[in-house]
Amino acid sequence: MPRFPTMTAITAIVLAGSPVAARQVATDPAAPAAPTAARDVTVTVDARKPIGALPPVWRFFGADEPNYATMKDGRKLLLELGKLREGAVYFRAHNLLNTGDGTPAFKWGSTNVYTEDRDGNPVYDWTTVDRIIDTYLARGVRPYLQIGFMPEAMTTAPAGTPYQHSWRPGFGYNFIISGWAYPPKSFDKWRELVYQWTRHNIERYGRAEVERWYFEVWNEPNGAYWEAPREDFFKLHDYAIDGVRRALPTARVGGPDTAGAGGEFMDAFLKHVSSGTNYATGQTGTPTDFLAFHAKGQPEFVDGHVRMGIATHLREVDRGFVKATSIPALSNKPVVIGESDPEGCAACPGPENAYRNGTMYSSYTAASFARIWELAARRRVNLDGVLSWAFEFENQPWFAGYRQLSTNGVDLPVLNVFRLFAKMGPERIAATSSAQVALDTIVKDGVREQADIGTLATRTPDGRIAVLLWHYHDDDVPGPIARVRLDIAGTKAGAATLWRVDGDHGNAFAAWQRMGSPQSPNDKQYKQLEAASIMHEESVAATGSTRGGRSFTVALPRQGVALLVIDGR
Repeated sequence: MPRFPTMTAITAIVLAGSPVAARQVATDPAAPAAPTAARDVTVTVDARKPIGALPPVWRFFGADEPNYATMKDGRKLLLELGKLREGAVYFRAHNLLNTGDGTPAFKWGSTNVYTEDRDGNPVYDWTTVDRIIDTYLARGVRPYLQIGFMPEAMTTAPAGTPYQHSWRPGFGYNFIISGWAYPPKSFDKWRELVYQWTRHNIERYGRAEVERWYFEVWNEPNGAYWEAPREDFFKLHDYAIDGVRRALPTARVGGPDTAGAGGEFMDAFLKHVSSGTNYATGQTGTPTDFLAFHAKGQPEFVDGHVRMGIATHLREVDRGFVKATSIPALSNKPVVIGESDPEGCAACPGPENAYRNGTMYSSYTAASFARIWELAARRRVNLDGVLSWAFEFENQPWFAGYRQLSTNGVDLPVLNVFRLFAKMGPERIAATSSAQVALDTIVKDGVREQADIGTLATRTPDGRIAVLLWHYHDDDVPGPIARVRLDIAGTKAGAATLWRVDGDHGNAFAAWQRMGSPQSPNDKQYKQLEAASIMHEESVAATGSTRGGRSFTVALPRQGVALLVIDGR
C-alpha cells in the first residue's frame, strides 16, 4: 500500500496563563514557528433575535464500500453516528446490488442479490444486503438507499469486460469502470428486481419504517459511473422508481446524485422528471420527492503544505442550488447534497489530501457547513441534507490518511464536529463575528488572507443558547491563536459549558503522534487513543457583564472549533 503523507504541520496549542501563549508542534522540522501574539476577536450574540430555522442537514454519511458497515470497526462507528440523532441519521452506500461474495475492497462491495438460473429466470438472495441494513437500523441509522449498481447477470457490458474493477489507491480513476457500470439487458427485469427488493424490505422492516428511507438510483450518472447515453439513464431511473412505487406508493424517491451540479445533464433530467414522458409508465413526468447533486472542494499541495479549496466546494454548492430551483414545479422540493466533501476520492492518496487526520478537516467542516446553510437561505432552497462521504476503512494502517471519521475504531477530530452540530438547536439566533469572512468573499476566493474566525448561534428546544466558533484558514501553516470575546445579550446566565476540538482536545491524531506514531498500538495505547479522541465538558465562568447579558472569553487555536452552551432561560 502506498505510504500516505502526514500533514506537514500539525498545530498543538498550549494555553498558559494570560496572555495566551502558543506552542507549535510540527511533523515537519522546517515548519516556521507559530506567532505568539493572539488575535483579538469580538463575537456578539443576541438571544432575543431569532432569524429562522437551522435544519440538521449534517446527519447524512456515506461510503463506496457497503460491507465495511458490518465489520467490527464499521459497527462501532455506526453506533456513534446513530447516537448523533437516533433514527434521523442516514447512510448512503454504493455497490448494494453488485454481484460477488461480500468481500469488501477499496471502492467496492457486493451483496449477490441477483443471479439467474440456467433458463434465465431471476434468483434473489437478500442475505447480505439484509445484514447491512440490519446493522444500520440496530444502531439508530437509516438507509439513504442507492439502487445500484448493475448485477453481473444483467449487464450489457461488452464481452470480455471484467465485472469487478481492479482499482486500488494510486491507480487512475479509469480503472474504476467495469461491468457493473452498464445498463441492463432487460429493463423489465431491472424494475422487477427493484420491486422485489422493496417488497422484501417492507415485509422485513415494516411499511412505516421503509417510508422513512430515501430511495435514489445509481451514482453520478453524468460522470464516470455510467457507460451509456443519458437517455438510457433516464430510462433506468424511471423503471427503478416505478418498481419502488409499485411496492410502496408512499416511498420517498428522488435523485439523480450527479457529479457536481450536473450541468446540461441535470437540466435534461429535471425537464424529464417534471414534464417528459416516463419510459416505464408512458405518463408525464417521474415521481420526485427530493433532488440530489454532489459538491466537492479541491485541495492542493503548495510550498510544502496543504492548501484547501473551500471556494471550489461552495461554488459548486451554489450552482447546484440554482439548478434545483430552476424549474418552478420542482423548486420547493427538498434538496440533498448527496456527497459534500473537501475533495472527490475518499480512498485516494496524495500530499494534497493530507488534511484528513487532524484539525484542518474539522475546522473546514465547521466553516463549510456554516456557508452551505447561508447559501441555502440566500437561494431559498429547501435544504434537507448534506452528506459527508466519509466512513472508515477496515484493517488499514493507523491514520493512513483516507477521508474517514475513524481509524481502527478510534474517532478522528472531524467526528467531534458532528457531535457539536448535534448539540445545537433548530432555531438560529443573531450572531456576528468581527473576523468572519463574508459569504461572497469565501465563495469567490476562499480563505487566503486573514483567517476565518466565525460563529453560528442557536437556541435549543430546552431554551439553552449554543454558540459554535471556528478558526479556519485554507493554508495548513501556523497562525496566531484567536482570543474571542463572546458577548451574549438576552441571557442572565453566569456560567457556561465548553467543548473543544483542537490540538489538545478531542484529537486522537495528535496523541498518536506524541506517543511516537505506533503502527501496532498495544491495548494500553489503544485506550489512551480512545480517551484522547473524546471531548470533555469544561465549565466556563462569565468574564464580565454586558447590557442585558454576559461576556465570556474563549481561546481558539488556528484550525480549532469550539461550542459554548449557556443556560439562556
